[in-house]
Amino acid sequence: MKSNLFITFEGPEGAGKTTVIQKIAERLAQENIDVLATREPGGIEIAEKIRTIILNPAHTAMDERTEALLYAAARSQHYFEKVRPALDAGKMVICDRFIDSSLAYQGYARGIGVDEVLSINEFAIGKKLPDITILFDLEPEIGLARIHAHGEREVNRLDVESLAFHQKVRKGYLQLVDRYPERIHVVNADQNIERVVEDVWALLFDALQ
Repeated sequence: MKSNLFITFEGPEGAGKTTVIQKIAERLAQENIDVLATREPGGIEIAEKIRTIILNPAHTAMDERTEALLYAAARSQHYFEKVRPALDAGKMVICDRFIDSSLAYQGYARGIGVDEVLSINEFAIGKKLPDITILFDLEPEIGLARIHAHGEREVNRLDVESLAFHQKVRKGYLQLVDRYPERIHVVNADQNIERVVEDVWALLFDALQ
Protein backbone atom coordinates (compact mmCIF):
# COMPACT_ATOMS: atom_id res chain seq x y z
CA MET A 1 0.00 0.00 0.00
CA LYS A 2 1.03 3.57 -0.61
CA SER A 3 1.91 5.70 2.39
CA ASN A 4 2.60 9.39 2.87
CA LEU A 5 -0.98 10.26 1.87
CA PHE A 6 -3.36 12.76 3.43
CA ILE A 7 -6.81 11.19 3.79
CA THR A 8 -9.79 13.07 5.20
CA PHE A 9 -13.18 11.91 6.43
CA GLU A 10 -16.17 14.22 5.96
CA GLY A 11 -19.87 14.15 6.61
CA PRO A 12 -22.75 15.47 8.70
CA GLU A 13 -23.17 15.35 12.44
CA GLY A 14 -23.82 11.83 13.72
CA ALA A 15 -22.43 10.07 10.64
CA GLY A 16 -20.08 7.85 12.65
CA LYS A 17 -16.81 9.20 11.28
CA THR A 18 -14.89 9.07 14.56
CA THR A 19 -15.65 5.41 15.20
CA VAL A 20 -14.81 4.41 11.63
CA ILE A 21 -11.53 6.36 11.69
CA GLN A 22 -10.43 4.46 14.79
CA LYS A 23 -11.13 1.12 13.14
CA ILE A 24 -9.51 2.11 9.83
CA ALA A 25 -6.41 3.38 11.64
CA GLU A 26 -6.10 0.00 13.36
CA ARG A 27 -6.31 -1.82 10.02
CA LEU A 28 -3.74 0.43 8.42
CA ALA A 29 -1.37 -0.21 11.31
CA GLN A 30 -1.86 -3.94 10.75
CA GLU A 31 -0.71 -3.36 7.16
CA ASN A 32 2.50 -1.90 8.65
CA ILE A 33 1.56 1.63 7.58
CA ASP A 34 2.77 4.35 9.93
CA VAL A 35 -0.49 6.24 10.37
CA LEU A 36 -1.42 9.36 12.32
CA ALA A 37 -5.09 9.93 13.14
CA THR A 38 -6.18 13.44 14.07
CA ARG A 39 -9.20 15.74 13.96
CA GLU A 40 -10.46 19.21 13.15
CA PRO A 41 -10.96 21.62 14.62
CA GLY A 42 -8.34 20.54 17.12
CA GLY A 43 -5.60 17.96 17.07
CA ILE A 44 -3.12 20.22 18.84
CA GLU A 45 -3.29 22.53 21.87
CA ILE A 46 -3.87 25.84 20.09
CA ALA A 47 -6.46 24.42 17.69
CA GLU A 48 -8.26 22.61 20.52
CA LYS A 49 -8.62 25.94 22.33
CA ILE A 50 -10.09 27.50 19.19
CA ARG A 51 -12.42 24.49 18.98
CA THR A 52 -13.89 25.27 22.39
CA ILE A 53 -14.73 28.77 21.21
CA ILE A 54 -16.25 27.71 17.89
CA LEU A 55 -18.38 24.85 19.22
CA ASN A 56 -19.50 26.30 22.56
CA PRO A 57 -23.33 26.10 22.48
CA ALA A 58 -23.48 29.41 24.35
CA HIS A 59 -21.81 31.28 21.47
CA THR A 60 -24.99 31.71 19.43
CA ALA A 61 -24.10 35.33 18.57
CA MET A 62 -21.07 34.26 16.53
CA ASP A 63 -21.14 35.78 13.05
CA GLU A 64 -20.73 33.33 10.18
CA ARG A 65 -17.59 35.11 8.97
CA THR A 66 -16.06 34.93 12.43
CA GLU A 67 -16.86 31.21 12.44
CA ALA A 68 -15.23 30.67 9.04
CA LEU A 69 -12.11 32.59 10.05
CA LEU A 70 -11.77 30.69 13.34
CA TYR A 71 -11.99 27.36 11.51
CA ALA A 72 -9.34 28.54 9.05
CA ALA A 73 -7.08 29.70 11.90
CA ALA A 74 -7.38 26.35 13.70
CA ARG A 75 -6.77 24.54 10.41
CA SER A 76 -3.63 26.53 9.66
CA GLN A 77 -2.05 25.83 13.04
CA HIS A 78 -3.04 22.15 12.95
CA TYR A 79 -1.80 21.65 9.40
CA PHE A 80 1.59 23.28 9.83
CA GLU A 81 2.25 22.01 13.34
CA LYS A 82 1.00 18.44 13.01
CA VAL A 83 -0.18 17.31 9.57
CA ARG A 84 2.58 18.63 7.33
CA PRO A 85 5.44 17.39 9.55
CA ALA A 86 3.86 13.92 9.71
CA LEU A 87 3.52 13.76 5.91
CA ASP A 88 7.10 14.98 5.51
CA ALA A 89 8.20 12.18 7.83
CA GLY A 90 6.57 9.60 5.56
CA LYS A 91 3.47 8.95 7.64
CA MET A 92 -0.06 8.54 6.38
CA VAL A 93 -2.40 11.08 7.97
CA ILE A 94 -6.12 10.47 8.36
CA CYS A 95 -8.10 13.43 9.60
CA ASP A 96 -11.65 13.76 10.90
CA ARG A 97 -12.76 16.81 8.85
CA PHE A 98 -10.69 19.28 6.86
CA ILE A 99 -11.32 22.04 4.32
CA ASP A 100 -14.46 20.45 2.82
CA SER A 101 -16.26 20.96 6.14
CA SER A 102 -15.72 24.69 5.87
CA LEU A 103 -16.84 24.72 2.25
CA ALA A 104 -20.05 22.81 3.07
CA TYR A 105 -20.92 24.35 6.44
CA GLN A 106 -19.79 27.96 6.14
CA GLY A 107 -19.49 28.34 2.38
CA TYR A 108 -22.76 26.69 1.36
CA ALA A 109 -25.01 26.28 4.42
CA ARG A 110 -24.13 29.66 5.99
CA GLY A 111 -24.32 31.31 2.60
CA ILE A 112 -20.90 32.97 2.64
CA GLY A 113 -19.99 31.39 -0.69
CA VAL A 114 -17.91 28.30 -1.41
CA ASP A 115 -15.29 30.19 -3.41
CA GLU A 116 -15.04 32.86 -0.72
CA VAL A 117 -14.41 30.30 2.01
CA LEU A 118 -11.98 28.46 -0.26
CA SER A 119 -10.04 31.71 -0.61
CA ILE A 120 -9.84 32.14 3.16
CA ASN A 121 -8.48 28.63 3.51
CA GLU A 122 -6.00 29.00 0.68
CA PHE A 123 -4.54 31.91 2.63
CA ALA A 124 -4.45 29.71 5.75
CA ILE A 125 -2.86 26.56 4.30
CA GLY A 126 -2.07 27.27 0.66
CA LYS A 127 -3.76 25.24 -2.07
CA LYS A 128 -3.12 21.90 -0.41
CA LEU A 129 -6.10 19.56 -0.67
CA PRO A 130 -6.33 16.01 0.68
CA ASP A 131 -5.18 13.16 -1.54
CA ILE A 132 -8.37 11.21 -0.79
CA THR A 133 -11.59 12.27 0.91
CA ILE A 134 -14.27 9.86 2.15
CA LEU A 135 -17.70 11.49 2.43
CA PHE A 136 -20.14 9.80 4.79
CA ASP A 137 -23.53 10.54 3.22
CA LEU A 138 -26.48 10.45 5.60
CA GLU A 139 -29.92 12.03 5.84
CA PRO A 140 -29.58 14.77 8.49
CA GLU A 141 -32.63 13.53 10.38
CA ILE A 142 -30.86 10.22 11.01
CA GLY A 143 -27.61 11.83 12.10
CA LEU A 144 -29.31 14.19 14.54
CA ALA A 145 -31.35 11.33 15.98
CA ARG A 146 -28.13 9.38 16.57
CA ILE A 147 -26.64 12.33 18.43
CA HIS A 148 -29.64 12.69 20.70
CA ALA A 149 -29.58 8.94 21.42
CA HIS A 150 -25.86 9.02 22.27
CA GLY A 151 -25.73 10.47 25.76
CA GLU A 152 -21.94 10.43 26.02
CA ARG A 153 -21.23 12.42 22.85
CA GLU A 154 -20.61 16.15 23.18
CA VAL A 155 -23.46 18.32 21.95
CA ASN A 156 -21.93 21.33 20.24
CA ARG A 157 -23.22 24.53 18.67
CA LEU A 158 -23.63 22.94 15.25
CA ASP A 159 -25.65 20.03 16.62
CA VAL A 160 -28.41 22.38 17.77
CA GLU A 161 -28.78 24.13 14.42
CA SER A 162 -32.07 23.72 12.58
CA LEU A 163 -32.85 20.73 10.40
CA ALA A 164 -32.95 23.10 7.42
CA PHE A 165 -29.34 24.10 8.12
CA HIS A 166 -28.19 20.47 8.19
CA GLN A 167 -30.07 19.76 4.97
CA LYS A 168 -28.12 22.61 3.36
CA VAL A 169 -24.88 21.10 4.67
CA ARG A 170 -25.68 17.83 2.93
CA LYS A 171 -26.45 19.65 -0.32
CA GLY A 172 -23.16 21.50 0.04
CA TYR A 173 -21.24 18.27 0.42
CA LEU A 174 -22.91 16.70 -2.60
CA GLN A 175 -21.99 19.75 -4.68
CA LEU A 176 -18.38 19.24 -3.62
CA VAL A 177 -18.56 15.67 -4.94
CA ASP A 178 -19.41 17.13 -8.35
CA ARG A 179 -16.62 19.68 -8.01
CA TYR A 180 -13.94 17.19 -6.94
CA PRO A 181 -15.08 13.83 -8.36
CA GLU A 182 -11.61 12.28 -8.48
CA ARG A 183 -10.82 13.12 -4.85
CA ILE A 184 -14.11 12.67 -2.98
CA HIS A 185 -15.58 9.17 -2.61
CA VAL A 186 -19.06 8.70 -1.16
CA VAL A 187 -19.99 6.02 1.38
CA ASN A 188 -23.54 5.30 2.53
CA ALA A 189 -23.43 6.00 6.28
CA ASP A 190 -26.99 4.74 6.81
CA GLN A 191 -25.74 1.20 7.53
CA ASN A 192 -24.43 -0.58 10.58
CA ILE A 193 -20.94 0.50 11.55
CA GLU A 194 -19.32 -2.77 10.47
CA ARG A 195 -20.68 -2.38 6.93
CA VAL A 196 -19.53 1.23 6.74
CA VAL A 197 -16.03 0.21 7.87
CA GLU A 198 -15.89 -2.46 5.16
CA ASP A 199 -17.05 -0.01 2.49
CA VAL A 200 -14.46 2.55 3.55
CA TRP A 201 -11.72 -0.07 3.65
CA ALA A 202 -12.62 -1.28 0.14
CA LEU A 203 -12.40 2.28 -1.20
CA LEU A 204 -9.08 2.92 0.49
CA PHE A 205 -7.63 -0.45 -0.49
CA ASP A 206 -8.32 0.27 -4.16
CA ALA A 207 -7.01 3.81 -3.94
CA LEU A 208 -3.82 2.90 -2.08
CA GLN A 209 -2.58 0.21 -4.46
